[in-house]
Amino acid sequence: MPPANLPPPLPGKKRRIGVLTSGGDAPGMNGAVRAVVRMAIHNGCEAFAIYEGYDGLVKGGDMIKEMRWEDVRGFLSEGGTLIGTARCMEFMERAGRTKAAKNMILNGIDALVVCGGDGSLTGADKFRSEWPELLQDLVDTKELTADQIVPFKHLNIVGLVGSIDNDLSMTDATIGCYTSLTRICEAVDSVDTTASSHQRAFVVEVMGRHCGWLALMAGVATGADFIFIPENPPDSDWEEQMCRTIKKHRAKGKRKTIVIVAEGAIDENNNKIPCGMVKDILSKKAGLDTRITTLGHVQRGGTPCAYDRMLSTLQGVEAVKAVIEATPETPSPVICIVENKIVRRSLVEAVAQTQEVAKAIGEKDFNTAMKLRDAEFTEYYKAYRITTAAEQPDLLLPESKRLRIAIIHVGAPAGGMNAASRAAVAYMLARGHTPIALHNGFPGLIRHHSDEPLGAVREISWLDAEGWASKGGSEIGTNRGLPSEDIETVSNVFGKYNIQGLFVIGGFEAFTAVSELRKAREHYKSFKIPMVVLPATISNNVPGTEYSIGSDTCLNALIQYCDACRQSASASRRRVFVIETQGGESGYIATVAGLSIGALAVYSPECGISLKMLDHDIDHLRDVFRKDKGQNRAGKLILVNEKASKTYTVQIIADMIAEAGKGKFESRHGVPGHFQQGTTPSPQDRVRAVRFGVKSIQHIEEFAGLCKDEIEDDPASASVIGIKGAKVLFSPMENIEKKETDWHRRRPKNEFWMELKEIVDTLSGRPGYPAGIVPKPAADVEGLNTQPK
Repeated sequence: MPPANLPPPLPGKKRRIGVLTSGGDAPGMNGAVRAVVRMAIHNGCEAFAIYEGYDGLVKGGDMIKEMRWEDVRGFLSEGGTLIGTARCMEFMERAGRTKAAKNMILNGIDALVVCGGDGSLTGADKFRSEWPELLQDLVDTKELTADQIVPFKHLNIVGLVGSIDNDLSMTDATIGCYTSLTRICEAVDSVDTTASSHQRAFVVEVMGRHCGWLALMAGVATGADFIFIPENPPDSDWEEQMCRTIKKHRAKGKRKTIVIVAEGAIDENNNKIPCGMVKDILSKKAGLDTRITTLGHVQRGGTPCAYDRMLSTLQGVEAVKAVIEATPETPSPVICIVENKIVRRSLVEAVAQTQEVAKAIGEKDFNTAMKLRDAEFTEYYKAYRITTAAEQPDLLLPESKRLRIAIIHVGAPAGGMNAASRAAVAYMLARGHTPIALHNGFPGLIRHHSDEPLGAVREISWLDAEGWASKGGSEIGTNRGLPSEDIETVSNVFGKYNIQGLFVIGGFEAFTAVSELRKAREHYKSFKIPMVVLPATISNNVPGTEYSIGSDTCLNALIQYCDACRQSASASRRRVFVIETQGGESGYIATVAGLSIGALAVYSPECGISLKMLDHDIDHLRDVFRKDKGQNRAGKLILVNEKASKTYTVQIIADMIAEAGKGKFESRHGVPGHFQQGTTPSPQDRVRAVRFGVKSIQHIEEFAGLCKDEIEDDPASASVIGIKGAKVLFSPMENIEKKETDWHRRRPKNEFWMELKEIVDTLSGRPGYPAGIVPKPAADVEGLNTQPK
């Protein structure tokens, strides 16, 4: 007999949304589940967790549970998947999918969010395509009545890609891939030190059966000597080529050798290239003491990095929006990210294109396999090839096109500065340019340019820069000073050393420095050269880009600190930590960190802090702790930007909370300070630094052969490289200075991340402020918001 009582459908466009994780586990999956559950509840929908993936969907019963707001507390910082994943052969059969359909209807679920790899998403789309037939089967077999299936005629499915391999087409990153890359880089960095100590070679095997993303990015991030990936096998003479490259590196003074092999590495004839073979070749043909390191499932585990927490959260939020907005005619979407923008793509097309890659590899059509990966993949591969080999005669430019290009770091240190410099140096040497380091910023240049025997202006050799890939800080020194301190001397030095191009890496000071040099062209011909600013600052406050090198390293350091505080707070259960973040006049770091750790509240300079705001949030805290029934992971975090208020410091806010708690809850404050600059740069900062470093020098190259007046007349001759939306662009300085820069507050006029503040509040359950509580930013008085002359 069919079941008598089924849950009625929710009114209007409200949905009962099921969420499951499937396939291999990936760090960040729990963040996606949390976001789906809380966003669904926030929008008046009901949320259900389906435990153990498709297996739970087929078995039903207790494997499908309604989720309340508090059920996903603490999910963000947990690795793996707390709702489980399992292989389900039964779901691959029609009978299994029929059972799954019945269990969804029994629970009144009419939308499904699936977080998994391409196999899981393929299963999801097949489930949707068969849905009408599966319902009819249930009616025909009298398991359900025709009336019971009427409200469930249409099934909404949304895909989220959880895969450490980053093997889905149409997205730059999948949930878990950057955490996995972090584990690999940590291991390679550790191996690097022992390899250098003993002058050994290490062959490191990483995951990636059909996708070489992890191997490629690890090669870029660590400066590996050679890599093997399935999409682009080495030439037929790869054994000699590898030994030749490594011997050149050794001859130049390099003490270590790192070779990274994807588990799916093959040669041109689709024969597997195992690590043992690579080791034997290095031992016998190159005469190197060689070891093998297989990382295995270490790559899957551990706490998610900041990027994966943010990505999974934003994609989970977007998945719920896609469900609510869907019509019966809407194709199933998969939520992707392109550069810095969350987008929806066709699930069918993304899966089909992904499967085409494996097919192309199997057919030895490697050009097609590379093309089917996103453009970023090919760009990174080219950057790796150019910046790794010591000598590449085919890349050399004619003498007339070769330039003397200076690199200078300006502002506070930021993770990735050295990686960008190393990539730029390697590219310049490959092209025949002369790389010159201007040590210790503009003050160093002004005061020590003529020092003997070693001044601030020095040419850089390949070996000088080769080891910079994983180093934090600034190997050539950095300083906040600007050229206006002594513009005359700066001009004379540029002329004396015949500097023909300038690559400036740094934060708002770097931006300001190039602005000063551009304006000084009117009086100093030596500044009529191509100049590029690569934004590198933990604050991510440089106009012209949505991403600055170093900001990801900062976020990772900050969430590490916050996780430790939350653990302490959870141990005593009723404790609030108020933590001060850096970021200057920009609340980016506080907001994105708040998103990544599930902060109760975030205070930023853009909105300021008022007594009414604090009173409102303390009332919310009282309510939260009153409802707390003794659940674990109950510690709360509040993030306060260092310049959110001159009056309300973290200590004062913590004292106010403690006073209001009256013994029912307590508070502490924490100031991580320069801990936020991190030590070793994050893999994302490293790989993007390499990409942007190479692109920046390529941009400077475009001006080779032009006279000084022609260079001055081209607005692009002084540019900022950055990400805007879904594109990497060079934006002319003059335009950004006039239209996009809030000079007084040292940040962009329009900050792209401001919309994230609402998501932070929504997912933390923080109630909206009544009208008039949020103070408006102080109105600009005449002259404050204009650029300096």
